[in-house]
Amino acid sequence: MENIMEDPPTSAVLLEHCHFSQVIFNNVEKFYVPGGDITCYYTLTQHFIPRRKDWIGIFRVGWKTTREYYTFMWVTLPVDMNNESAKQEVQFKAYYLPKDDEYYQFCYVDQDGVDIPLSLPYLHGEERKCCQLGYKGVTSGEVEEIEEQNKELCKENQELKDSCVSLQKQNSDMQAELQRKQEELETLQSINKKLEQKVKDQKDCWETELLQLKEQNQKVSLENEKMGIRVDQLQAQLSTQEKEMEQLVQRAQDKTEQLERLKKENGQLFLTLTEQREHQKKLEQTVEEMKQKETTALKKQQELMDENFDLSRRLSENKIIYDALQRDKERLEKENDLLKKENNRLLCYMGLDFDSLPHHVPTSEQGGAGQNAGLAYGNPYSG
Repeated sequence: MENIMEDPPTSAVLLEHCHFSQVIFNNVEKFYVPGGDITCYYTLTQHFIPRRKDWIGIFRVGWKTTREYYTFMWVTLPVDMNNESAKQEVQFKAYYLPKDDEYYQFCYVDQDGVDIPLSLPYLHGEERKCCQLGYKGVTSGEVEEIEEQNKELCKENQELKDSCVSLQKQNSDMQAELQRKQEELETLQSINKKLEQKVKDQKDCWETELLQLKEQNQKVSLENEKMGIRVDQLQAQLSTQEKEMEQLVQRAQDKTEQLERLKKENGQLFLTLTEQREHQKKLEQTVEEMKQKETTALKKQQELMDENFDLSRRLSENKIIYDALQRDKERLEKENDLLKKENNRLLCYMGLDFDSLPHHVPTSEQGGAGQNAGLAYGNPYSG
């Protein structure tokens, strides 16, 4: 029992604030016979992470805070959280277990002193005493059903959170892509303006040169021919640049259309995210209603336990009264037997000496017998 050398971390957190779905207790018996060790089996759920100072305590039914533990054991941390290692067990030695015939239950408490789940109540005593007390509490089926519902709600809530994170990431990516496209569009527009200005400047320059060439054409035919070739080259280059400019304009138009499509997709994603948030709010309201129902059930359970305790107390008081009456009855029966024996002895004695007795003796005996009619043969000590 080296695990019980130091006190565990506790807190004043009330029982109503515990979380029942993170750790599940398995195979809890209805009663445990005193004098034997008890093995507590439990399963860690997928989203619960145990810590080194977590512990499992035994609490008497009706406890309010984790400071009211009877005994406890430190939990063993699993190697990993797969299906096999998530199933754990701890063993409580018989020396440290309760000796009274009362109801107890296991509770998993984390290193912050907060109680995580509860097991079904069980009796430290024999089976016949368990039946005589007639314990009425929440059935294992109801607890399992509530735990299953909590698991499904937690799973659905986690899926919605994951979906919301995914949509937010997609929205962020789309926003980044939209920003990048806008920057590209602005860059292309700037380049387009520069190209247009460059083409205009070149066109003006070429027109000036062409005019000069035409004026010089009459002067120098050779230069005119050369300048004609130059003009053709410049016109071909201008045509090529115009085609390139048209392609740039078309690309800018395509980018604009793509930007519009991205804006529409972003709007649709925003609507989907809004619907997901509304659905999540409804689920949170449903979870809150389930918590309120659970609190009501716990209060009803406490009322039934108080009523059971009152009945047990009255039963004990009636048994004490019954034992006292039984002892009085036995004492009176013994006294009656002694009186009967004394009467028989006196009658035998009177039968032997009847002729020597005075004649008024029968009258006295008859009067005495009438006065003590409650005895079988009268009171021999009267008169």
